Amino acid sequence: MISIRSSREIDLLEHAGHIVYLTHEYLKPYIKAGITTHELDKLAHDFIISQDATPSCLGYEGFPASICTSVNQEIVHGIPGNRKLKNGDIISIDIVACYKGYHGDSAWTYAVGEIDDDSKYLLEHTKKALYVGLKEIKPGARIGDIGSAIQEYATTHHLGVVKELVGHGVGTDMHEEPDVPNYGVKGSGPILKEGMVIAVEPMLTFGSPEICILDDDWTIETEDYSRAAHFEHTVVVTKEGYKILTGGEHDKSE
Repeated sequence: MISIRSSREIDLLEHAGHIVYLTHEYLKPYIKAGITTHELDKLAHDFIISQDATPSCLGYEGFPASICTSVNQEIVHGIPGNRKLKNGDIISIDIVACYKGYHGDSAWTYAVGEIDDDSKYLLEHTKKALYVGLKEIKPGARIGDIGSAIQEYATTHHLGVVKELVGHGVGTDMHEEPDVPNYGVKGSGPILKEGMVIAVEPMLTFGSPEICILDDDWTIETEDYSRAAHFEHTVVVTKEGYKILTGGEHDKSE
């Protein structure tokens, strides 16, 4: 069942989303060569706790860390560890925080030092694909409109669309109905209604979109070892369109 949230629930979801935004902002200065993904995880964990929230990922279906850190060819669900970031890496950091029972969810892919032109292209156009998808959101539109727009943009820019991984509803659970694919047919899928809260999250690759799961049963990477990027916002459907719940003031009206 797809939930329609009350104004009270939306306020709580927005507060949770703001904590996620603040956590990303807090981590940015630390994302540089030499830091380990475990150190980033510890920083994020302590910051989320300081905001009277809890890291939703920690213990979720057995996940052993507070955030997901996916480097280079890793698409999602990378487990923080002793790996040190190097100049030229890219890293997707996926953060989910729970505040008074409601979740905020956002992922962003960052450059570590100076990255090559192909990686810059991948990050630029995956981020733009997110906002292309978000622009489709308004009451009466359909889930397929979002995925169709993202897929068209990605294909036009010669990037692979990962089809096995999708966005989702967000609320009292981290993952709720509906699924929000990054591909699809315009005019298909569930109808968007005011008060629905969803996470839109393009996951695009510089090469083949085929994936494989590593032996840790969590980390998903590209089969051809090409780099991948992941950008995600949680949004609420409003009377006029949508509002970003996991961004700064400059994001809310995009």
